[in-house]
Amino acid sequence: MNEVLTVLLDAVQGVEPALRVLIAAVAMLLETSVLIGLLVPGDTMVIVAGTAVVTPWEGVWLVGAIVAGSLTGESIGFWLGRMLGPSIRASGLGRRLGEANWQRAENYLARRGGLAIFVSRFLPILHSLVPLTVGMSTYSYRRFLAWTAPACLLWASAYVSVASVAAGTYRDMAARLHFAGYIFVGVIVGFLILVLVVKKVIERVERRHLAATPGADHAESADTISPGVGD
Repeated sequence: MNEVLTVLLDAVQGVEPALRVLIAAVAMLLETSVLIGLLVPGDTMVIVAGTAVVTPWEGVWLVGAIVAGSLTGESIGFWLGRMLGPSIRASGLGRRLGEANWQRAENYLARRGGLAIFVSRFLPILHSLVPLTVGMSTYSYRRFLAWTAPACLLWASAYVSVASVAAGTYRDMAARLHFAGYIFVGVIVGFLILVLVVKKVIERVERRHLAATPGADHAESADTISPGVGD
């Protein structure tokens, strides 16, 4: 395991740093773009790129590139929603997503306002649909960025930090422990399980706000905000 893992990590680290950063940024641009994000494993690309980080500055540059890529992808979704939203929703691919998912995104934004933009970054399907839905609403682009940028930063920092620390720890232990590779894999798998659990918890907490059809508790929470108002 150690030999195989060392070869893989060295191969990633052998890639020109600027190219690694660019690949990660493009992967996140695609992962957060409208509908394409459902097919691109951006989180996997970020973890792979994160394993090559060996200095704090490399981590800062990588996180910055990931955030920039994410914001670019989400901005494309926002502006497509503003200009072509109904057409995309009515397209073949849009219909394949199901009207219920589109309705969930609309209702979630209406019920939770800016918080829905932040939280949706950590939820499957919604992270691709919400930027488009926000573009079709009365939200301004500036307000959209104000809510989504912190979420992108939190997401990128968590993934890069875990990947770089796991890889660095492995390199320190590899010469002394023959099972160091299993520890590395365990850390990464454990992190991904934690991410899955957090997503499930968020979905559970936000369940009533994520309902596809409006409920009687629409105005129950003080946090409920209509798009473009008080966000």
